[in-house]
Amino acid sequence: MKTFMTNAESIDKKWYVVDASGQTLGRFASEIAKILIGKNKTTFTPGVDAGDYVIVINAEKIEVTGKKESQKMYRRHTGYIGGLKEVVYKDMMAKHPDRIITAAVKGMLPKNKLGRHMLSKMKVYAGSEHNHQAQNPEVLELNK
Repeated sequence: MKTFMTNAESIDKKWYVVDASGQTLGRFASEIAKILIGKNKTTFTPGVDAGDYVIVINAEKIEVTGKKESQKMYRRHTGYIGGLKEVVYKDMMAKHPDRIITAAVKGMLPKNKLGRHMLSKMKVYAGSEHNHQAQNPEVLELNK
């Protein structure tokens, strides 16, 4: 009996549309990460990008629990001395709601080349419109 190992040629990649309205941020991001990694498939192989493409719509309608809206911070560094920039969740949601979901999913992916490639297969849109109709995406319902 031989162990089946998936290679790049044998992977069938699909496109999914996921609606973020009314979803909790962390639980939603973990489901998206599973799809991007390919853990929802029976042919999952670590070290191979077997995941599917995900289109997230209505990113501005994502929810958080507790006091995270006023306490959660997003940090980045400019590269200069004293260049730490901090933005509160509420301000980030007002300006760039797509970056909130991207940051949450990025933290759940592998921290290497493969993880960066997996993240590039996710497209996040603040509204309900997207420009990927040519890929014939399937609507995917996630549990709340």
